[in-house]
Amino acid sequence: MYPLGKQFEVNSDKTRCDSHCVFEGNNYRISIISDRCVRLEYSENNQFIDNATQFVRRRNIGIPDFNVQQDNSLLKISTKYFALTYVKGAPFVGGHLDPAKNLKITLLSHDKDRQKDWYYGHPEVRNMGGNMVSVDFPVDKSLQRGLFSLDGFASFDDSNSRIIAQDGTLLEPIVGHIDIYVFMYDRDFKQALFDYFKITGSPAMIPRYALGNWWSRNVTYDDKSLNELTKKFEKKKIPLSVILLDHDWHYRNVGEFKNLKAGYTFNSALFNQPQKTIESLHSKGIKVGLVVDPMQGFYPHEAYYKPASEYLEVLDSKVILFDPLNPKLLDVLFKVFLHPLESLGVDFFWNDSKANNDVSKLWAINHYMFLDKMRSNNQRPMILARNGIYAPHRYPILYGGSSEISWDNLKKLPFQYLNAANIGVSWWSHDVAGNHGGIEDSELYLRYLQLSVFSPILRFHGARGQYYKKEPWLWDIQTENIAADYLRLRHRLIPYLYTEAYNYTKTGTPLIQPFYYNYMWTYDDDLYRNQYYFGSQLLVCPIVEPLDTTMNRTVHKFFIPEGTWYDFVTGKKFPGNKKYTSFFKESDYPVFAHAGSIIPLSNRSDYNNTGLPTDLEVQIFPGVSNTYTLYEDDGITSLYKEGYYLKTSIDYNYLKNNYTVIFRSVDGKSGIVPDYRNYKVVFRNTKQANDVVVYFNSTQINVESYIDGNDFIVEVKNCPTIGQLSINCKGKDIEIDALRLINDDINSILMDLKIDTYMKEKISLIMFGNDTITKKRIAIRKLKKGGLSKTYVALFLKLLEYISEV
Repeated sequence: MYPLGKQFEVNSDKTRCDSHCVFEGNNYRISIISDRCVRLEYSENNQFIDNATQFVRRRNIGIPDFNVQQDNSLLKISTKYFALTYVKGAPFVGGHLDPAKNLKITLLSHDKDRQKDWYYGHPEVRNMGGNMVSVDFPVDKSLQRGLFSLDGFASFDDSNSRIIAQDGTLLEPIVGHIDIYVFMYDRDFKQALFDYFKITGSPAMIPRYALGNWWSRNVTYDDKSLNELTKKFEKKKIPLSVILLDHDWHYRNVGEFKNLKAGYTFNSALFNQPQKTIESLHSKGIKVGLVVDPMQGFYPHEAYYKPASEYLEVLDSKVILFDPLNPKLLDVLFKVFLHPLESLGVDFFWNDSKANNDVSKLWAINHYMFLDKMRSNNQRPMILARNGIYAPHRYPILYGGSSEISWDNLKKLPFQYLNAANIGVSWWSHDVAGNHGGIEDSELYLRYLQLSVFSPILRFHGARGQYYKKEPWLWDIQTENIAADYLRLRHRLIPYLYTEAYNYTKTGTPLIQPFYYNYMWTYDDDLYRNQYYFGSQLLVCPIVEPLDTTMNRTVHKFFIPEGTWYDFVTGKKFPGNKKYTSFFKESDYPVFAHAGSIIPLSNRSDYNNTGLPTDLEVQIFPGVSNTYTLYEDDGITSLYKEGYYLKTSIDYNYLKNNYTVIFRSVDGKSGIVPDYRNYKVVFRNTKQANDVVVYFNSTQINVESYIDGNDFIVEVKNCPTIGQLSINCKGKDIEIDALRLINDDINSILMDLKIDTYMKEKISLIMFGNDTITKKRIAIRKLKKGGLSKTYVALFLKLLEYISEV
């Protein structure tokens, strides 16, 4: 069964730093990796490492620009970003308590106040963190060091990670070998992240279906109940892209073995013909994942236990213990147990192992399971697993762990996404609405779901028990309808999300970027610290607090960055560089698009299918010219690496009374996307154009155009996808200046309150009149004598506070 396969082998061509960038002497080696990164090694035995490690893939990423000064005792190296001083051969000690300072690296910055020294053992207290194994993993410190720091530098200790031999096997680290990577970048974090990805490996490109809605429950599904489940989703017109089967899919109680977590054989009492079950789900556009836990070993009742035991020479039907550091056991895991499941049609596996709380072994399982999927170009690799800490962006998707159902856990969730970006990770997956315990609450359910729609992965998962309400239809009709609308929106967003996923893999720009990257003051402000950019076009300001029951709204404060932004749903305009207070119903969520944003959406009617749409909707927000490049490939294989993709440029040229949008295929190959498409171009906050002229290449074509609410829509039917589609619109004062006014919010609240209509008229005259705020407060208090309850008096006095802030 050896070797494991070429997909496990390591290319050693780039693992050694270029010799021009290496300075080596007795006990030390210093390598200049880039303008912003330096590698520091110290070994009393002069044993240094040129192999790949769990953390590092490449060290030769080009020869940076640097200067060197040295003599017999002192080494000085400087780049644009740092100046290193080292006493040759001295141990890596230093810092403010050691006047000798054998080693220090000074950050060079135009801002003299930021010019600080890094030294070995530096506490880096201003590091923002970025890594956690999962919320249910027993570690003392869940957030590990990240790349983003307010100090402008960060270090990674690679001394204790395992070495990867050229054949892909893992070796023990060298005892006594210090191996540190220091990134000195000042305010150029994006460039530091780019270097980080060059060194550790690019983020993996996930399959397109992973961006849809996932469904999983820790319940005993069988052929009948799975069929009923998918029919229910179909009836409700709620799309699904993935069904992830929890532990009950396999045999759990056999003889002396009870409540087993591990298993590799479908329980025939539940799934009589598993291949047909999977084929049926595939025919509906649904992919299938299975939970496994290799660390639990292989049991005698498994269908393929006998060949495994014979190969491993295990006698007496003993449980075969598993160790991911043993290549022979890995060979058995893949070829004997996992590959037969893949032959049945299983699309991917969920490694639900904690590896006995050994992060290094958890990483090894993830690493080998992911690479095993690369043995063929026919299926793009993907796993679901807890974070193995070392370069986790290479092994998507990360499983957030089992969390309790609570508002407190919802409050923590946005910051977990943001901290992941600090280490270059986008593909985190957390249980929508929590997993277990707590109190089921419809509002909490919706706020979790809305956040998940505008997060990297949307995955339902719930504990065993009849009182957990994960299915939308288990709630009241209003909650069900809101949930269904957001789940449909998630699938419509896939063209945008997939393009941003490609940009993440290609350029290293995370899907989620913390707001505090651009506005550092928000990091310490609880009102604004959770905000983040969702791809290149959208801003999300998560709601993590319950609503005010009196007004039936959530009072939410957010900060709009520079420029002009629009509410993604209503289209209301928000001038930037300003703090706002708004009032959100359960059906509302604060997501904003900047002026000129171009958002490609799917308009497919086959709800589950996440493939390339034949009906493409493109929403365009006014005010600024912009270009967006839509990326598309088959979404499943790795053939995109060989050029099998298509990029379509969407150019929006904005003038106040004359605007044009041009669709043009600019890179890739024909035959990737549907030959013909229906285009629905939605010009947001835009009046009816007086003149609409549309060309495909040089031929003018007839189209349909109309107004829908505050949007002007142009529909082009059955248009070729290869070529140039041009839409020109002319008119006078085309843009609708739908400024967001707090009076509109307050009037909406007043409209919904159960107050006598005559009293509402009095309140309206006071609230929206021209008196001073002080006089308005007095007038509201007087309404108490007219029958307005204390509760409502207090409410409108509070609303006057928000008016006074404007």
